[in-house]
Amino acid sequence: MKPETLAIHASNLVKSITGDVTLPINLSTTFFRDEDGGYPGGHMYSRVSNPNRSALENTVAKLEYGEDAAAFSSGNTCGMVLFQSLKPGSHIIAPDDMYWGIKKQLLTIFNDSLEFDFIDQTDLNLIQSSIKPNTKLIWIETPSNPLLKVTDIEEIAKIAKAKNITMACDSTFASPILQNPILLGADIVMHSSTKYLGGHSDVLGGILITAKKDELWEKIKNIQQTGGAVPSPFDCFLLTRSIKTLAYRMKGHCENGKIIADYLNGHQHVEAVFYPGLESHPQHEIAKKQMKDFGGMMSFLVKGGMEAAHKVVNKVQLFAQATSLGGVESLIEHRYSVEGPDSKTPKNLLRISVGLEHVDDIIADLAQALG
Repeated sequence: MKPETLAIHASNLVKSITGDVTLPINLSTTFFRDEDGGYPGGHMYSRVSNPNRSALENTVAKLEYGEDAAAFSSGNTCGMVLFQSLKPGSHIIAPDDMYWGIKKQLLTIFNDSLEFDFIDQTDLNLIQSSIKPNTKLIWIETPSNPLLKVTDIEEIAKIAKAKNITMACDSTFASPILQNPILLGADIVMHSSTKYLGGHSDVLGGILITAKKDELWEKIKNIQQTGGAVPSPFDCFLLTRSIKTLAYRMKGHCENGKIIADYLNGHQHVEAVFYPGLESHPQHEIAKKQMKDFGGMMSFLVKGGMEAAHKVVNKVQLFAQATSLGGVESLIEHRYSVEGPDSKTPKNLLRISVGLEHVDDIIADLAQALG
C-alpha cells in the first residue's frame, strides 16, 4: 500500500467487540491471563506493551519500511536509549550542528561513559578519517536543525557498513512521507513524534524504527520495556490519529515552504536562506536524490545582526514565537537564544516552521516584521 493508505489503515490492529472503526483508547494497565498463564490478548502490563502503543509502532514501522519500532515518551528519550544501548567507551560520530537537546545529552550525561566527535558530515572524507577502532555509532541528522544541512544517507550508510558501524538517522524534519532512510541503508531511524507525526503541538513523543531485529535492537527494546520511559495510551492514540492525515499535511507544508523560501530568498533584509528546496542550497542535489519533497522547515539570516533578528521575532503577529516545529501553526524562533552561549548557531539566524495557514497571510506577517 502507498503511504497515504498505510497511514490510515496500519493502526487498525484491534478488533473491538463493539465494532469501532477508529481504534479505541485502551487505558488498562494490566491484562487477563488465561488458565495456562498466557495472555490471549497479547498484552501483560502496559509498561511492556499496550494496544495503542502497538498500533502506533506498527504504523510507523510500516511507513519507514522497518521490521519494528519502539515508541518513547519524548524525542530526546530516543537518543538517550540508543546511547544507553552502547557499551561504555564506545565512540560516536555526530553532526557538528546536532539538535541541541540530544547533543546536550552527550555533553552532560554521557560525557564520562562515551566518546564522541561532532563533525561536518557533509564531508565524507572527514567521516572516514574520524572513524576509530571503538567507533560504534554514526548518528546523522538530515535535514539538520537549525542549519538545514543535508547529509548523504546512502553514502554514509556505505561507510558505516564497511566498518560494521551502526548508522542512525534523525529524520524528524522530513517525516516518513518525504524521506525513508532505511531504504537508503540506515540501520535505525529516529523521529521526534512531537513534531510532524503529531502535527498539532499537543503531544510529546519519540520513536525509533529498526531495519532489522538484531542484538542492538533487543537492547533498545529491553530499555524501553524495563526502563519504562513510554508514552501513555492516550498519547499513542493522539499520534495514531494524527498520522492518518500526515501525508496530506506534509503536502501543505511543502507547498507553503517553497513559496516562503522563495519570498525570503528575494527579500532585501535577508542575508541568506537555508532550505534544501532552493537551488542555491549547497546540498540541493543530494536532497533531490533522497527526499520526495523539501518540507516546511527553513532558517534564514537577518541583515543587521542579532538585534535585527530579535526585532523580527518580536514583531510577528501570525507566527508564534515558540520552540518546537511541525504543527499546523507557523512558528518562529531565535535559536541562539535557546541554545545559549556555547551555541555555534549564527546569532542572526531565525528558524521557522511554516504552518498550514494561507500562504498569503504568512507572507504578509513576514513582510511587516522584516519591514
